[in-house]
Amino acid sequence: MVRAADGLDIDLDALQGLWSVEQYLALTRQTNHLIEFTDGVIEVLPMPTRKHQAISLFLVLAFLAFVRPRGGAVFYAPLRLQVRPGAFREPDILLLCDARDPRNQNEFWLGADLVVEIVSPDNPERDTVEKPRDYAQAGIPEYWIVNPLDETITVLVLEDDAYRTFGAFRRGEQAASRLLDGFAVSVDEVFDAE
Repeated sequence: MVRAADGLDIDLDALQGLWSVEQYLALTRQTNHLIEFTDGVIEVLPMPTRKHQAISLFLVLAFLAFVRPRGGAVFYAPLRLQVRPGAFREPDILLLCDARDPRNQNEFWLGADLVVEIVSPDNPERDTVEKPRDYAQAGIPEYWIVNPLDETITVLVLEDDAYRTFGAFRRGEQAASRLLDGFAVSVDEVFDAE
């Protein structure tokens, strides 16, 4: 059940597999829930925790400080990302190296240069198994998996049509980007963010 802006409760399960892209977009305009969509199926994501938001805020500010002076754009959830026709994700952070990139659309982005997901304890495989497949299929060059469960940051880079691990960073290390030459963050500072 999802409560729409007009106060009506919507039973998502009754329509699973039957939702159209237009219905999905209309639903997401009327609720404050994070909702992803794949081939007619709606998935309501859990509400982020304060710790999740602290990590997200720290990373958004770090990426913004690095990318914006170079002409890039950084945004955070909720902002839909179309990974292919009929499939939308809501990454925690989305980045384009050039803010004028035509994939930078108002209602949803048509791609990204880098995305970040903070692993959710309700279903870690969503961020560590499912989303890497989706983001690789979408051609996103770099994917950061920030995992508060084991305090690691895994940076994946796209080679051909699949990701390979560029680095798996732990406390005491700097998580670095291959795409953003010179960008790195302290793993300790990410997970200690308040």
